[in-house]
Amino acid sequence: MNFICNFPFFSILLSLFSGTICSVLPAKAAKVVNRVVIIVIGLMSAVLLLYLLSTGESFIYWMGHFPAPWGNEIRAGVLEAGMALFFCIIMYLSMAGGAHKLPGEVVESKHNLYYILVNLLLSSLLALVYTNDMFTAYVFVEINTISACGLIMIRQVGRTIEAAVRYMIMSLLGSGLLLFGLCIMYDLTGHLLMSNIKESVGLLIANGEYQIPLIVSVALMCIGLCIKSALFPFHAWLPDAYGYSTVSSAAILSSLVSKGYIFLLIKIIYRVIGFDIFNSTRIIDVLFVFGLMGMIFGSLSAIKENDIRRMIAFSSVAQIGYIYMGFGMGTQAGMVASIFHILSHAATKSLLFIAAIGLTDVSGGSHKFIDLTGAAYRNKWAGAAFTVGSLSMVGIPLFSGFISKLLFAQAAVQVEGKMLASLIVLGISTVLNAVYFMKTVIRIYAYAPDAPYKGITFRDMKAYAVVLVCFILLNVILGVSSQPIVDMIGQGLAMFA
Repeated sequence: MNFICNFPFFSILLSLFSGTICSVLPAKAAKVVNRVVIIVIGLMSAVLLLYLLSTGESFIYWMGHFPAPWGNEIRAGVLEAGMALFFCIIMYLSMAGGAHKLPGEVVESKHNLYYILVNLLLSSLLALVYTNDMFTAYVFVEINTISACGLIMIRQVGRTIEAAVRYMIMSLLGSGLLLFGLCIMYDLTGHLLMSNIKESVGLLIANGEYQIPLIVSVALMCIGLCIKSALFPFHAWLPDAYGYSTVSSAAILSSLVSKGYIFLLIKIIYRVIGFDIFNSTRIIDVLFVFGLMGMIFGSLSAIKENDIRRMIAFSSVAQIGYIYMGFGMGTQAGMVASIFHILSHAATKSLLFIAAIGLTDVSGGSHKFIDLTGAAYRNKWAGAAFTVGSLSMVGIPLFSGFISKLLFAQAAVQVEGKMLASLIVLGISTVLNAVYFMKTVIRIYAYAPDAPYKGITFRDMKAYAVVLVCFILLNVILGVSSQPIVDMIGQGLAMFA
């Protein structure tokens, strides 16, 4: 086996061990270890992606060099390697963008704990991306949950404790349903490896056996992951979790954590159940309806908000609705649109959270819209970055959000029974997006000559401005060079099947 094939295993192991190492290091050393680990894993993911694109084939890695059921398996294809690389990029920029706020948000004695949680979170995301074993996926779902909960409550103010408890309750409910569904599936098939389960499910469907338990199992796993990824109406925990955590935590939680669960659901659809069998269960119709409802009600909730961070958080409910709408279309085009929107939303939502803190810092620390009047003049880099993120969310050409909505529209016209509903809700959601994002942009660029707040320059926060520029460039790259990425997603889904 080529040495590069070890990179997925090395990536997971490196992030796990780095968390252990950070536990005995001082804060500054733990920060360096965290940054270096993310860069190294990102480089390994990039090399792996180039290797897989050149070979055109996925591969299976036996952990311990023993086949199932004695050993465990990792599977790597174009989609997995690409997603791992993208996760590393977003995590690095999110950590760098919020680094200047960490001393004021987390007591110094807990800084190394913060980096431990980030490293564990990265390892769990990588494991969800690469694993070929359902029980291993469940274990890392729990590690992901604990790490994310820690990132919320480490700030230790009243609202973050409440948000963390609410997040933990909802996440445990989702995890329990996922485990319950997995137990039923194991009882029906006798397997935990995804490929083996898929073969057994195909035989059960062909023989007409255990149809109702099979549908119940799939439904429970889907509901569990929907709760954990904050699909409407299971989103009650999200606004506080994103709105009151640290800046870097909010950027990571909104852009990566929910996407790890959604990617696991994609693997279940393709590699555990089978795309055609999953479509025949009609569960996709439920996902489709909840996705459409999330697009509308998430946007309406965002419009009513008077807090910029909670407004951005409620926007995530709408954007996750887009992803599930694509799943619910039941077509390859809809799935490609959803996966591209995972990338687009991750890049844009992190940008918005990082830019928002720059606006609030020059507005007396207030998140209220009334205090943000003219903030874009006091912090020009944050104002420009927030404007770019807003334009992307609305779907203006040149930015990634436009490509997402275009792909969803193209996918919708291929589905006769769902075309009209998809296009109507897509149009309504776009108008609602424009209402709350453009309202905010107008507010931050409104002239406020009597504002008592001090502005900042590029020299004052050079590193922060560089991070914002990187996020803007990433968004533009996704918007103007989308076709190779869309082709790569299609190639990765073909490998899945």
